Amino acid sequence: MKQINGGVCAAKGFKASGVHCGIRKNKTKKDLALIMSEKKAAAASVYTTNLVKGAPITVTKNNIADGYAQAVICNSGNANTCNANGIEIAEEMCALLGEKLGIDATDVIVASTGVIGQPLDIEPIANGIPALVDGLKTDGCEDAATAIMTTDTVEKIISYSFEIGGKECKIGGIAKGSGMIHPNMATMLVFVTTDVAISPAMLQKALSEDVKSSFNMVSVDGDTSTNDMVSVLANGMAGNEEITAEGADFDEFCKALNAVTTYLCRMIAGDGEGATKLLECIVTGAATKETAVTVSKSVICSSLFKAAMFGADANWGRVLCAIGYSGADVDVTKIDVAFKSNAGEIVVCVDGSGVEFSEEKAKEILVEKEIQVLINLKSGDYDATAWGCDLTYDYVKINGDYRT
Repeated sequence: MKQINGGVCAAKGFKASGVHCGIRKNKTKKDLALIMSEKKAAAASVYTTNLVKGAPITVTKNNIADGYAQAVICNSGNANTCNANGIEIAEEMCALLGEKLGIDATDVIVASTGVIGQPLDIEPIANGIPALVDGLKTDGCEDAATAIMTTDTVEKIISYSFEIGGKECKIGGIAKGSGMIHPNMATMLVFVTTDVAISPAMLQKALSEDVKSSFNMVSVDGDTSTNDMVSVLANGMAGNEEITAEGADFDEFCKALNAVTTYLCRMIAGDGEGATKLLECIVTGAATKETAVTVSKSVICSSLFKAAMFGADANWGRVLCAIGYSGADVDVTKIDVAFKSNAGEIVVCVDGSGVEFSEEKAKEILVEKEIQVLINLKSGDYDATAWGCDLTYDYVKINGDYRT
């Protein structure tokens, strides 16, 4: 597998674009994105488990019930959630785009992100769709990635090439997500494209399984969004024999998909609202997979631990505290904890008790931009990794006046 350029346009037959249509007042910010496949593609999605869901999720579920789609349209600046006419607006977005592209409205995946509870006017979207379609190009990934951003500070783009059955295949993705991130299925908005030939059922199987170890393991602030969606389009233009069952080809595809999703997970966590550091909690030696997952997420979600990382304070007691209230069945007298970064590694806890360590060396390790928290439960062979970020003053500033 090799990292390549192109993002969602890396795979054969995909183009993308992004424009400012007027949803956002700031005319320098793009607010409408489009991804288009030359051919109808197998489609799969996973969605937020929040009972309050954005209207686009309902429409997208209906549209891809047959397992296929050909385009993705997404606006930023307004979530189209908790609106009386939300479904109508989301369906109209699909209809307008379908008409312009010459495809069925039900072959469109629609998504929205931004402020919840504010009416979304269809007029700027309708006015912007012609330019959006006319702007489609094979190197348009960055425009699309920029157009779906809200409080993100960087575009989140990745793509890889790999082989299946002797055929070169490509896969790429874009994501948005910085705050309101604590998923229970996927996270924020993520769009993945590939030219692999794979049936809708196997594509859905791959995605549903993947999110358990990727997007479900990310947390920035403990808030599950109303609009979380991960969607994958696979148009089959690589020419491999269609994957219709588990086997070596399916495994290769899953590996490539996970490379994309894991990369985007790290980017999302590292770009958390106000964040200065990416935190990666790696748990090993767990008695069960569930225990490893529970422990890693509990530590990543701890506000006290996140604040300590912001201050580069090796307060390992907060790690044990988070493990203790996680609900996981662990032997606290066996737990080892260490902190690691590009500046080195330092052990701070052995068998559930503190050990002498250099505070100066710990500080050097924890001022780095990427920090690993290494936890060994010494009770089994299972492991899990979760991603998050530090908790800073700026998180409160950003969210104190997000709507106004």
